[in-house]
Amino acid sequence: MHITLDEIARRAGVSRSTASRVINNHPHVNPAVRERVWQAIRETNYQPNLPARSLASRRSQVIGIIIPQPIHTLFADPYFPLLIEGIAQVCNERQFSIMLELATNPTGDPYRHIGRQGFLEGAIVASAIEDHFLSQWLAQESIPVVSIGRISTHPAIPYVDVDNRQGARMMIEHLLRCGYRRIATITGPMNIVAGRDRFAGYCDALDAAGLPLLPELIVEGNFSEQSGFSAMQSLLQREPRPDAVFAASDMMALGAFKALRAVGLSVPDDIGLGGFDDIPLAAAMTPTLTTVRQPINELGQTAARLLLDRITTAARDLAVERVILPTTLVIRESCVR
Repeated sequence: MHITLDEIARRAGVSRSTASRVINNHPHVNPAVRERVWQAIRETNYQPNLPARSLASRRSQVIGIIIPQPIHTLFADPYFPLLIEGIAQVCNERQFSIMLELATNPTGDPYRHIGRQGFLEGAIVASAIEDHFLSQWLAQESIPVVSIGRISTHPAIPYVDVDNRQGARMMIEHLLRCGYRRIATITGPMNIVAGRDRFAGYCDALDAAGLPLLPELIVEGNFSEQSGFSAMQSLLQREPRPDAVFAASDMMALGAFKALRAVGLSVPDDIGLGGFDDIPLAAAMTPTLTTVRQPINELGQTAARLLLDRITTAARDLAVERVILPTTLVIRESCVR
């Protein structure tokens, strides 16, 4: 049976025009009425005619997800699929589609096509590198934008983030409680706020413990497995070598683990190891990885809700929202003494 908008309206006990306003995310609809209409849609699996809606309303119901990272990063790091899944869940509930934009040319402007054709109603940017391309795009863009991750150079951009600094500090404090003292770190990229914040948490914990910040124990990575492998190789050249390593992402921790195994060193018997993210791989490693859990799926869901609320409500009626989600220390086997 083909379900029509008239049938949805009849089941919800509203007029056809009210049902249409709900489907088109019109802001001025009673919440109880809105829920009745969505309940009817869920019960019947009603699928609106999206092209017709776009022509009638002059709205595309499409948002962009912008990840200005190389394509191989997106498919190699489980963080991004979990993030996109969260965004998609909310967009599906609210009848929006998503378009994924990647940085196919790492040396060029990854934002050059975004919003230029007037097709996108808004955009979520994730893992944004703070460079002149980002600044130029944000200064010129007229569509609503929400960032996953704080953008320090643009405080007026709404964002959702986790408490990266506190999360990293919790990890170092745990390593200290385990008896480690010569603790190295493989940082994230310093042109991304998350990289700087996690490094700041590392510094905070060492300072609180009265331990010096040693430059030879700090190596910058880029959140990838390969950068973790290379950074660990570099750290193993230091004398004396570190007795524990905090990698600012689980993928870098995996790379560090492989570098240690390649030279016959054992985790945690020879060197303790901690990560950040708690991707599924962390619990599957042998030994299992002690890490800092961030709610990746919830990050995506929250960002999508912030953006869709800004699209369906006049922007001037909304304050700049800044949502910080908590992190959790997950203690496993990789730093047991």
